[in-house]
Amino acid sequence: MVDILRRHMEGKKILLLGFGREGESSYRVIRKLWPEQKIWIADSNPDVMHNSLLQEDHNLELYCGQHYLEALNRVDLILRSPGISVNKLNIPVDRSKITSQTDLFLEAYAHQVTGITGTKGKSTTSSLIAHILTLAGRDTILLGNIGTPAWHFLDRITPQTLVVDELSSHQLEYIHHGPHIALLLNIFEEHLDAYSSYLEYQQAKMKITTTQTSNDFLLYNADDPLITHHLQLSPRHHGTTALPSLIPISMLQRFNTGAFKRNGELVIWTPGRNELVLRDIHNRYLKGEHNLRNILFAVATCWLHGVSEEAILDGLASFKGLAHRMEELGCHHDIFWVNDSIATIPEACIAAMQALPNVDTLILGGFDRGISYELLAGFLVQNPVRTLIFVGAAGQRIGTEVEKRDKTIKTRKKLFYINRFDYLLPLALENTRPGTTCLLSPAASSYDEFRSFEERGFRFRQLITG
Repeated sequence: MVDILRRHMEGKKILLLGFGREGESSYRVIRKLWPEQKIWIADSNPDVMHNSLLQEDHNLELYCGQHYLEALNRVDLILRSPGISVNKLNIPVDRSKITSQTDLFLEAYAHQVTGITGTKGKSTTSSLIAHILTLAGRDTILLGNIGTPAWHFLDRITPQTLVVDELSSHQLEYIHHGPHIALLLNIFEEHLDAYSSYLEYQQAKMKITTTQTSNDFLLYNADDPLITHHLQLSPRHHGTTALPSLIPISMLQRFNTGAFKRNGELVIWTPGRNELVLRDIHNRYLKGEHNLRNILFAVATCWLHGVSEEAILDGLASFKGLAHRMEELGCHHDIFWVNDSIATIPEACIAAMQALPNVDTLILGGFDRGISYELLAGFLVQNPVRTLIFVGAAGQRIGTEVEKRDKTIKTRKKLFYINRFDYLLPLALENTRPGTTCLLSPAASSYDEFRSFEERGFRFRQLITG
């Protein structure tokens, strides 16, 4: 890895574009290698100027606040943090100068990386894979979009280390090397605020496989029409360049190689392994059909890695899921509360509603990114949920769509509109029947009142449990 960094960076003017968690990680590595090299840092947050890590560094030039983009065209190399959307910058940038932690990390370690992307399910699937591999005794590291920058582990990686890397569309945009094993879970309409079009977002996701080689593997959702469409459009699909080995994952179809559901069982076939059949798939913490698909992806990946059936079953039985993903908060005031703050798109909210029994109150809304809510509105009109609490601008639009669909909806359901998240508790307590469930599954981003879906989920937990 050090040799790759030297080749790309030594003697060059380096700009760190964005100085959050990943930017700090990049800074520490570069400073360790080149204590005296000049570094530029650009961030829209003026508080970066006062970061204690930077105070004694005299070989540093900071561009923070309103004019942070002024340095972009004064440098040789731009190390971009994933939170910065180049598409939204208001000045022209030479994109050939742009790289990232993910890009350089994959250049060094792609052959050891299992990369997971998709609009929803990335963190759960990545964590489950890492959990099973660790239980099986493999030297495993979980990193990436799930919260730990890739370069944080440079001193820990050996030739035997298996790297499980959760990859967002932002991390994939500028990569030139694909992971040895890539998982493409799904593509839904999201992050439109960071892209010029939905198609551009789709293409960013597809970079996880368009950068792979014929020695690699792609596990893909064969039931997702967008994914299969893009795979068919790929020049590689038509024989002009080499494809990775394709391993379809399906809940609806059966394949000679891949993973699918058959008569209530999970069947997994991967190259070089015999058939694996998992019959007891109901005794698990991860509920819902969408999580069953995540399990298929995870099991197929671990089977491809040579993990035993016993270790896979142990991993599935002991994995309890992640916070803010259909997280059960317990019974308070005779109501069961579930925190699904991660559900930032309509499809995720629908999946949670289908997975959980007896939902009497549903809390939706937040920051409005302009995505379509027609599918969700149609679902809510037909669903037996009795109370709908709509929060913020997105909530207003969802509720309006619901009322437009059914002019008599208020004779069957209670609809409430609030402009502050904290106002939900009295409404939920008063209108949720004892013994039933109140679910937070917003179908919208959290950025109107919160910095992340995690912060929103923590606040919900705080409101409920005191």
